[in-house]
Amino acid sequence: MEIKNARFVTSMAQYGRFTGIGLPQIAVAGKSNVGKSSLINALCRNGKLAKTSGTPGKTRLLNVFEINGGTGDAFHLVDLPGYGFAKVDKGEKLRWGEMMQGYFDQTRELRVVLQLVDIRHDPTRDDIDMVEFLRATGIPFQVVATKSDKISRGSRMKYTAPICRALQVQPWELLPWSSENGDGRDNLIAVIDKAIHNA
Repeated sequence: MEIKNARFVTSMAQYGRFTGIGLPQIAVAGKSNVGKSSLINALCRNGKLAKTSGTPGKTRLLNVFEINGGTGDAFHLVDLPGYGFAKVDKGEKLRWGEMMQGYFDQTRELRVVLQLVDIRHDPTRDDIDMVEFLRATGIPFQVVATKSDKISRGSRMKYTAPICRALQVQPWELLPWSSENGDGRDNLIAVIDKAIHNA
């Protein structure tokens, strides 16, 4: 599969019907500032598709993008709001939780969740909770270790081993990714291709 086109569809404060709904969905989850928007832009080779920000917690909505529209490889990429931002008040965290629960309860098109973690840091309690939720509900997920360009390939095992232990995934199940140099691009596209065609 190749990504030939990508466009922004809509933003939603709570999940509901939108124009074009019905395509397979790939959701992108992760804590604030883990690189979700950068991954979307790099994957689609469109630096302006998803708005990136140096301010954690910027994405507070469900953002939907249509990828490969008009082709047999068409799907929706759903950018979920980042979690774990300390400066967000309790009311905002509650609203975030309800928004996420609403999405997972209502979507019928979700094929896989790309669960992003920063390769340089141990997973947070929020990361662990998210993976445990996905596992408990039977939602397929792929752990993606972002910012792999920040460490050498020789030291990769040292950084990925704690991630695998915390999230209870095998080393070969972890997908290192870099939005800067394209590391992991082919592997990630293969994951998405399998998910949208083998539902």
